[in-house]
Amino acid sequence: MQTENKIFGDLAKLFNGAAGTLAGVGREAEAGARDRMREWVGGLDFVSRDEFEAVKAMAAAARDENDVLRARLDALEAASKPQNG
Repeated sequence: MQTENKIFGDLAKLFNGAAGTLAGVGREAEAGARDRMREWVGGLDFVSRDEFEAVKAMAAAARDENDVLRARLDALEAASKPQNG
């Protein structure tokens, strides 16, 4: 009976060790795949979210400035037209 408990104990240690090793291998594989994907995506000239948001804000500011300048131009054109009167 004592021998059976020792065998089961040894098997449990073996399986625990194997599970820990497999988990470590899985983490290493995931990290390697993540690094390879990051390198691949980095070569495609994608922009980061921060860069995208900065350019988006610059475009909105340029649009607003364009609207202001358009209104000034329209007012100047209206003022320079001869009035029939």
